[in-house]
Formats: sequence, C-alpha cells, structure tokens
Amino acid sequence: MCKLVVTICVCFLFGIAFSQTEYTHDVYFNTDEYTVPKTEENRLLLFIHKLKDTHDAIASISIYGFCDDVGAHTYNMVLSQQRADAIKAIFSNNKIDESLITNVDGKGEILLKIVNEKDILKIRGLNRKVEIIVKTKPPKPVVKKTVKEKKKTVTEKIKGELKVGDKIVFENILFKTGYSTVTPESKKILERIAKALLERDDIYFTIQGHVCCTQNSRDALHKKTKKRNLSVVRAKYVYDYFAKKGVDTKRMRYVGLRRKFPLGGDPKFDRRVEILITYVGGNENQ
Repeated sequence: MCKLVVTICVCFLFGIAFSQTEYTHDVYFNTDEYTVPKTEENRLLLFIHKLKDTHDAIASISIYGFCDDVGAHTYNMVLSQQRADAIKAIFSNNKIDESLITNVDGKGEILLKIVNEKDILKIRGLNRKVEIIVKTKPPKPVVKKTVKEKKKTVTEKIKGELKVGDKIVFENILFKTGYSTVTPESKKILERIAKALLERDDIYFTIQGHVCCTQNSRDALHKKTKKRNLSVVRAKYVYDYFAKKGVDTKRMRYVGLRRKFPLGGDPKFDRRVEILITYVGGNENQ
C-alpha cells in the first residue's frame, strides 16, 4: 500500500488555565505503521513541553489508538494498541509522570470521518491516529475571608452611642450559684464598668437582675437569707457596688425580674445583670 503522511494543524490551547477541564491533541501515522513520523513527533514534543509548565494541574492523561477502515479487525486492534503504546513511551521519555497516564488503549478501526475533503486517502489519513485527552484538576474554590466585626465590650458599649431603651448585658459578670455575690474574676470587670459609668454621666439606667433554673417565672432562693428574692438582691449588689465607686444614685435604680426572660443555653448565662437605658442627655423616659 502507498504510504501517506497527513499533517493536520490542530488548534488547541497552550495557555492551560486551571479552569479548563479538558483539551486534546492528535498524532497521525503512516499506513500500517506505529512509528511516529518525525513531523508528528515534533508537534507532540511541543505539546508535552507545554504540559510540563502546568504538570501539577493535570488530573489524567488518556491515550487512544485508532486505524482506518482498511484491514482485518484483529490486525487493526493490534496496530491501534501499538500506536497508543508508542505515544505513551514518548510521554514517559519526556518526564511526564506515568501515574498520570490512566488509559492506553487500542480502539481498532474507525469509520471514515466526515470532513470537507473528497480525497478518500486523506480522509483515511485522519483516522490513522492517536487521540490524547488531558483532563485538568478542578480549580480550588476561592475562600473569601470574612473579617468578623470585633465584639464590643460592656465598657465600649457604655462609652458609645446610646439611646433610651437600649439594654447592655453585663457579660462575664457571673454570680455564685444561689448567692448575690459575684466571682472574683467578675469583680474586676465590674470595676471597669463602674469607671465607664463615671465618665458617662449623661445616662440614667435601671439595673435588672435575673436568675436561672426556676419554674413559672418564680424568683430563686437566696441561700444566705432563705428568701425567694435572688434576682432583686443581685441587682441591688451591683447598685451598691456602683454607688460605692462614686456613681450618683440619682442616675440609677434596680429591679429583680425573676426568671421572666431566660436566654436559653447554659443556665449560668441566666444568672445575670443588665442595664436598661432610661435617659440620655435631654431624652428622659422613666
């Protein structure tokens, strides 16, 4: 049979973007041969060179060999496999990791390709080939880092913009279970709050005491006095502490709200005190 080399300019992307999922390259062969023609080898080497630039982005390489429609099926199956093996050898010899090559298969003959060409020899030349399919890894999702707004402390809230009706929970002011006294760590925080209230002398407020672990909105039992008024005495404890630190008593009052407003979650957070702003500057609402 007459030997014929058909060189086809195949358009493919050399600028391999990580968003790309698949691209291909074809290598064409002479009739009845599996040795890669020199011109085709040069094209293949250029393709491999471009692959090396993005080697880490490659997920898999598949190599499929084909023959034209001439010849016995068994012969074509062997020849197409030999062509696929020849391409794999070139990849391996040019430092492409063999573990990336997931398929090296001979597919046998394929039907005449329908192209804008009337010469049957040229059409068959298009079918004597190896198809190379390179799949890239999916792009890593871009994780946008959200900047969390820093939570304001109680003292920062007191010094900030306030209006009548605002509530400020005294976070980290924890009471001993069953008593109106705070823990030693909480007392240090309470001192800083008192200093902030001294600086912010334009606000009036009500100190509200709360308890946990009772039913039907009842107040809790004060273990020291055996009276069921724990929310009241906790609010009064804070009131007395502020007064001792110099906060004008005309600016504040206290009230016990029993267990009317549980926060849910850990019961320790219901054993709390918060202030309700009742007056700011010239806006009084008592």
